[in-house]
Amino acid sequence: MRGALLFLSGAVVGALVVTSVAAQSTLNTGLRLNHVGISVPNFQETVDFYETVMGFRVSHRFAPNPDGRPGTAFVQISRDTFIEIAPAAADAKPTITHLGIGADDIKATVARLAQNGGKPTEPRPSANSGSILANITDPAGIRTELNEQPPGSMMRKAIESWK
Repeated sequence: MRGALLFLSGAVVGALVVTSVAAQSTLNTGLRLNHVGISVPNFQETVDFYETVMGFRVSHRFAPNPDGRPGTAFVQISRDTFIEIAPAAADAKPTITHLGIGADDIKATVARLAQNGGKPTEPRPSANSGSILANITDPAGIRTELNEQPPGSMMRKAIESWK
C-alpha cells in the first residue's frame, strides 16, 4: 500500500512539473492537470492518510453509493489540483483510474482534439459535481477526463475558497 501511495505521490508531482512545462505551449493553452483519480479498497484509511499524514483537506464528497459504499472524496493538494478517491471492492488492488485535465473551454478543447484525430466524447454535465465532462482514451487505454468547472460546481467552489 505504501509503495502505491508513494508512486501516486511521485506521479502527481511529476505530472505537475510536466503540466507546467506543457502549459507554455500554445497547443495546450487553457489546459492543466486538475486531478488524478484513484480507486482503493481501504477508502477511509486512504482519505485519512491524505488528510492526516499529507495535510491535505477533503474539499468535497459525493453522496454514498446505492450499494452503501461511501461516495467519492476529493482531496485538495493545491488551489486547483486534487486527488479523486473512489472506493473499490475490498479485494481489489488500488489503481489509478484516470487523469483529470482542467479545460478553460471544454467545447473548444473537444473540437481541437477531434480535429487532431482524437475521439473525445461530447461534453456533458455531471449530475454529482456540476462539472462539465468529456473523455478521451489514449492508444494504451488510459482514460483522460477533460473537465470544465463552471460557477457553482463543487470543484469551482473549492478552488475559489482556497487560501
